[in-house]
Amino acid sequence: MPRGLSRDEWLHALPRALVAGFVKTDKEFQSKGQTSGTTATFVIIDGWTITVASVGDSRCILDAQGGAVSLLTVDHRLEENVEERERVTASGGEVGRLSVVGGAEIGPLRCWPGGLCLSRSIGDIDVGEFIVPVPYVKQVKLSNAGGRLIIASDGIWDALSSEAAAKCCRGLPAELAAKQVVKEALRTRGLKDDTTCIVVDIIPPDQTIRHPSPPKKINKLKSLIFRKKAKDQTNKLTKQLSAVGMVEELFEEGSAMLSERLGSDSSGRRTSSSLFTCAICQVDLEPSEGISVHAGSIFSSSSKPWEGPFLCSDCRDKKDAMEGKRPSGVKVL
Repeated sequence: MPRGLSRDEWLHALPRALVAGFVKTDKEFQSKGQTSGTTATFVIIDGWTITVASVGDSRCILDAQGGAVSLLTVDHRLEENVEERERVTASGGEVGRLSVVGGAEIGPLRCWPGGLCLSRSIGDIDVGEFIVPVPYVKQVKLSNAGGRLIIASDGIWDALSSEAAAKCCRGLPAELAAKQVVKEALRTRGLKDDTTCIVVDIIPPDQTIRHPSPPKKINKLKSLIFRKKAKDQTNKLTKQLSAVGMVEELFEEGSAMLSERLGSDSSGRRTSSSLFTCAICQVDLEPSEGISVHAGSIFSSSSKPWEGPFLCSDCRDKKDAMEGKRPSGVKVL
């Protein structure tokens, strides 16, 4: 945790920091000449608070202890995500299926040039920068009953629904649960794509996942004597389960526009040496060098070029290219 920040301040700053981190990583791919990219699902767990940032079609689901299953990510497949198709075409990309001899179109919707099926990823530089690395971010807080995270690549989700993945591994410890999810996906569809799974249990420190045990046989007399006690215990368990699975949503944002994702900071961001800092790559800037993330943005609902956060010229070029206002790699002198 950064010095000078309370835990609540740190958790509040995480969504913006994750956006900056994803874009910075994409820039590093570009600077090293890496053209083959990756999806990414990044999870930070702090006590009962879970923060997830994702691009692409790997997925993270939450299986609360009460049995409620919820998505903590959004799939960025062009075939399924209408908003992303509209964003890509508005930024200069073309969306269509693969054409074969005779003019027939086959397969899922892809972005051209490049033929990528996804609208967001890290490092896919050769398909144009309208394939952006800006992540969908969601932050939730669990009840003190906890829950289970299942984080997996698209090979799992092409074979299993979120509910099926959660159901097939309930009652198993995390390591065995991950193996069971992979086994079930392979049984259902076979090995056709990357099939990777991680399971993380978030549970109170004094509890462990208990395997169901067979019921014990008792005689009728004992059944009559202990019927009231058993009923009381059932009512108590029901009340406990009613509180289980309560998930508080703290933050959710999926916009691809950096002016919206990096927020506003009227005082700018300054280091100990009183220099401005680029909100993405963290390089120090003289006040005259920083370019507001809001400057000249045609997509921002509140363009305030005098407000931070500020970007260096390279990161501003990156932002403009992602928003389709400049071809990828073109510099403005």
